[in-house]
Order: sequence, then C-alpha cells, then structure tokens
Amino acid sequence: MHGVAEDPYRDERLVQLYDLDNAAGDDHVYYRALADEIEAKKILDFGCGTGLLTRTFARTGRVVIGVDPSPTMLGYARKQPGAEAVTWIDGDASAVDGTGDMDLVVSSGNTMMHLSPETYPSVLGSLSGALRPGGVISFESRNPAARAWEQWTRDATYSERDTPAGHLREWIDVTESDHGRVVFDAHNVFPDGSDAVYTTTLYFRTASEITADLEHAGFTDIAVHGGWHHEPPLGNSRLLVVRATKR
Repeated sequence: MHGVAEDPYRDERLVQLYDLDNAAGDDHVYYRALADEIEAKKILDFGCGTGLLTRTFARTGRVVIGVDPSPTMLGYARKQPGAEAVTWIDGDASAVDGTGDMDLVVSSGNTMMHLSPETYPSVLGSLSGALRPGGVISFESRNPAARAWEQWTRDATYSERDTPAGHLREWIDVTESDHGRVVFDAHNVFPDGSDAVYTTTLYFRTASEITADLEHAGFTDIAVHGGWHHEPPLGNSRLLVVRATKR
C-alpha cells in the first residue's frame, strides 16, 4: 500500500512466525461480529497479511477479497487451509477496484498506521470508492496519548525463544519520534548470527484527526472506541477502534 516499505516481510522465516505472534483474539471477534451485524455479502480485507482473519470471513454466499503489498505474506496466505475461498490480490490501495459494491472494508493489525500523511487521504478515498453507499469501514489504530513507543527499547522488548526457524533473539529500538511519526528497528537474530533488521515507520493519529480524515473521504456516522468492546476512548486507552459509514 502507499507509504509502506516494499515487502517488509520478505523473510519467509519471519512470515511463518507472524500468525504465532499475532494470534486471533478480540480483534478478530470484533470484525467477524461486525460483518455479521451488517449482513455483509462482500468484504474487503485491506492489508490482509497472512490472511488469518480474512479466511474466517469466508462462508457460502459471501465474497471475500484480501489485498496486501507483500508477495511473501500472500504466498503464505494462499497455502493455508480455506485459502481457496478468498480472492487474494497483490498490491497496495491502487489495486483496490472502485466497484462501489463492497458492504464492508476492514483493515486490521494497525495497517492504517503505516500510511504516511501524503498517501493516507488517497488510500481512504480508494477504500471509500470500493464501498457501496451505506457500506462500512472499520480499522484500529494505536492511541498516541498512551505513548506506547516510549516502551519500545531494547531492555523492555528483548526476548529469546525457540521457533521453527531455530533459537531467535528479538528486540525493538525506536530510532526517531516526532509529532506522531515513530520509526523503529525490529531485530531478529537467528542461530547463525544473522540479524534480520526491519525498519518500520508508524503514524499515530488522534481520534479527532481520524474523524476529520474520514469525513473528508466521504464517511459519516463515525464512531471511535477505546477498545474491542465499545469502551469509551480515554487518555490511557491503548487502541482506537474506528467504524464509519459511507455517505
């Protein structure tokens, strides 16, 4: 997608660990319940990654499409049980067809935080173009007020574990932090001593900024909650869970 580094999960050893590190939880329950609530017949999962959530949307009479810019991620997704029930598309927001017939667009795993201020509005426009009038978009984003990045130090994040790829040493180091833009290096040291370092840039947005951007992209009935159970957004809320309707 626009603003995301080319195939950040290009190492297949790490892709195999992704679902382990990002197991299904309250987020998946929330998105599936939303799909059922609005009786979605056509769903787009933008930034679908390994498709762990995407595949669970699939059922008879429902069309499910997963879009992701990582060929490595999608290569893994296509080999998983139930993958044949999903249409997988390699690409960013420019690969999203403006069909205007989607009932639901979801974007999990903080995908929207990877989008720069320059590309974020056009991505929201593309996703709006995919939705029918009355269709719903939903995603989550980390709450900047919680200042989570201040805990992303080597000392606080260092861990070691045995994985299918061997004994792995891991940690995170923040290298830049300025006005909601946070850059960090994720270190993954394999048994042979090689350190797969992945640099990620995240953009933290307040609830009011997210609301204004969605309104500008043609959305209404915008709700921002502080968690997966419709909690009110508070200063210490870790997440902002967003739902909006296309005009």
